[in-house]
Order: sequence, then C-alpha cells, then structure tokens
Amino acid sequence: MATFAKATFSAASYATFRPTYPLSLYSAVLSYHQGARNLCIDLGCGHGIIARELAKHFTHVIGTDPSPGMIAQARSSTATPANVEFHQASAEDLSWCTDEEKGRVEDGSVDMVVAGQAAHWFDYPLLFKELSRVMRRGGTMAFWGYKDHVFVNFPRATQILGEYTYGTDRDLLGNYWSQPGRSIVQNKLRDIVPPVEEWEDVQRVEYEPGTEGARSGEGTMFLTKRMKVGECKEYIRTWSAYHGWKETYPDRKKRSAGGQGDVVDQMFDEIAKEDKEFGDEEKEVEVEWGSGLVMARKR
Repeated sequence: MATFAKATFSAASYATFRPTYPLSLYSAVLSYHQGARNLCIDLGCGHGIIARELAKHFTHVIGTDPSPGMIAQARSSTATPANVEFHQASAEDLSWCTDEEKGRVEDGSVDMVVAGQAAHWFDYPLLFKELSRVMRRGGTMAFWGYKDHVFVNFPRATQILGEYTYGTDRDLLGNYWSQPGRSIVQNKLRDIVPPVEEWEDVQRVEYEPGTEGARSGEGTMFLTKRMKVGECKEYIRTWSAYHGWKETYPDRKKRSAGGQGDVVDQMFDEIAKEDKEFGDEEKEVEVEWGSGLVMARKR
C-alpha cells in the first residue's frame, strides 16, 4: 500500500471521488454474520466510511490503515461516532499496543473483520496468522473490492478506457499498477482463499458489468453511480497507477490545473471523438463497477 502512504498522495481526493458502498452490501455482510457484535476491525480503512457505517451495528469499531494521510482524513470527519477509533497500523499486525486500556486487539476478541478495496494489498500468510489469533470462533471475515468501472451505455468509451488502463506503452497506465494486487482485484478477489483448517462456509458474491445499459451485467451488483465526466476524470486520478504515471511524467499537468493535459485528458479526448457526450465535463454518465465479495466464518 506504499502509493497511498506517500505524502504526495491526496487522501482528500480519494475520499471525494471514490465510490461509496450501498446499504445492500452492508446488509449482505451483516446477514451472513452470526453471534456477537461487540468488536469489528476495518483493515485498510482509508478515510473511514466503512467503520462509520458499521458503528451502527457494533459496540466498538477500530479502523486501521498504514497511511498516515488516510488516518488523518478518517479522523477529520465530524460524522465519526464515539464508538469508532482509527489507528495507523498494518493489517498483518494488530498488536500495535501492549496497554489494554489503549485498545490492544486481544486474542479471540474480534467478532468481524472487514476490508473494502484494501484486501488486494495484504500479505496473506501473515494476515491469516494474525486473524487466527484475534478472531473469535464463529467470527466473520468479509473482504470486498471493485475492479474497473464501465460506462454501461457506451461500449466504445469503455473499450478506450480499458486500452489506456492496461496499455503497456510507457505513457499509458498499464505499467504502473502494483502487482499482484491489481490482478487480485481484476479477478474479483478469487485469489483470496481462507485456509480450510481455520475457516468455513466460504461465500462469494460477484458482478461483471455489461455495456448494454444499466444492470446489463452478470451477478449481484453493488456499485453504481451517475457521475459527471469531470468527476470520472478525477476518480481515475485517485488510482495508484495514475500516481505512478505522474511520478514518471511530473511536468504533464492536467488542463483543469492550467497544464497542457495529462494521460487522463488524453484518454477522454479520444473517447470524445467516438462519443461526443464525453466532451462536456458536466455531462452525467451511468457507471457500474465490477466487484467481488468474499465471506468466511472462523472455525
């Protein structure tokens, strides 16, 4: 998760332009969960939207993230309930405090552990060892993530987006994704396999968008949004791949900041040649994300 921990990464932009999670996703996770709702841990909590939502359902919620910028963003929200706390820490080590009064995560104390758009960054041999320590018997693991977004009414725009996203030319974005993390997301988290000796009742919920209109994809859709074209561009600029591209081309400034244009401007210029709607940054388009949710229960 080194990209998001860098001082040059904008946690505020991430909080503004990334998609939020619908109540249907939380309902699916909470319906799966059995037993106590005392302590929930949100790993890779980012700006804290999951922790704040689950605070309605658990006595105590702890959000952890290795990025100081993300933790600062999470703590800055005036909407944070009193039963939520945020700590800078890795997912693989929840013994970040030895003083119980300061909130050390004790053995067998966690009822649910979640991760939204963070699970592809984890070191799983270390993570499952730590979860073996902290999870109670019957506790729930629920990890979810989203892959590329799709312009569901614009097949050609979606195709061009894919070409720029994964094209391997140096001036495109494909070479700047961190691996194997991006591949894990692309594969809808199927690479995350809870050890059978410690986890049971594994369930997966997936969605792959289509380009024949809204809800034309396959599976259970969780993430959809009407976005202005300008918002779509800023969303892409929150990608870790864009951050890597920007480090390679620091002088290529986006037009909205007075520059000659960056790779995102270039991409949407090409899209607008095919679909003129994308030439208007105030134009709203329907977007859906491919997604994967994996849930398991601690034996």
